[in-house]
Amino acid sequence: MPAAQRLLALRLLLSTGILLGLNAPLGKLGRESGISAAGWSFAIAAGGALVLLAVILLRRQPVHLNRRHLRYYVGTALLSYVIPNLVIYAAIPHLGAGMAAIYFTLSPIMTLTFSIVLGTKRPGALGVFGILLGCVGALIVVFSKGQVGRPADLAWALGALVIPLSLAAGNIYRTVDWPEGGAPLVLAMGSNAAAALFLIAAALLFDGGLPFAALANAPGLVVAQIAIAALMFALFFRLQVAGGPVYLSQIGYVAAGTALIIGTFFLGEHYGIATWGGALVIVAGVVATTLDGGPKTQR
Repeated sequence: MPAAQRLLALRLLLSTGILLGLNAPLGKLGRESGISAAGWSFAIAAGGALVLLAVILLRRQPVHLNRRHLRYYVGTALLSYVIPNLVIYAAIPHLGAGMAAIYFTLSPIMTLTFSIVLGTKRPGALGVFGILLGCVGALIVVFSKGQVGRPADLAWALGALVIPLSLAAGNIYRTVDWPEGGAPLVLAMGSNAAAALFLIAAALLFDGGLPFAALANAPGLVVAQIAIAALMFALFFRLQVAGGPVYLSQIGYVAAGTALIIGTFFLGEHYGIATWGGALVIVAGVVATTLDGGPKTQR
């Protein structure tokens, strides 16, 4: 990867990861306001899609609705948005915002595993070491019992493994099925619109009604979450192009660190030294992989 592209990828990694890390604390506040997991996830997807659509219309970009693009919208929506968001926002009351966000950090090693199985290019030695180091840090955090005085529920701790599995599958899918000539902003908008439709169905199934009314419980939070999500999605697809699926998967490291800091200093969550030690190991993994000059899967 050329130096200029590596710097761009690093900037996108940090900015996208920080924005993603804000989702869990905001989601915790949303759940405490009485908004269900499906309802909060719907707000992110629908709000993000509308903001991105407005930008696309202002730029007069074409929106493709052919079979190829529609398949991509649906596949990305399910793997990257619907499944992980439903699980993480359902798990937050049981694990805490910081603990739940830690599961993002497991997606790089799972993404790498999927890449090897599918025969795509893998990172260089330093990159592999960085990803493994980040995974070790994540495992330390997961088994550190979470918040002091409020140990994590084992069933939810195990069930939350669906989050990195789905994210890793989405990372690979978005690369291998990227439509020819697909514009990142348009693909982000279409995938979020598809996710919003699935989440309406999820709200009807799990909540017994449409997700709109409960959002009025915290309008300020909803607006803030929509703005953050729209910006994150726009940067997310640019990072997919600049860094490839394995590199992109490391936004989970940045997101988890962001959520841990916010949860600790602003939401009253308290984590032990093992949790923070694991977070530092994760940071070391990000640095090692960023410095890696070996081959990476590119778009």
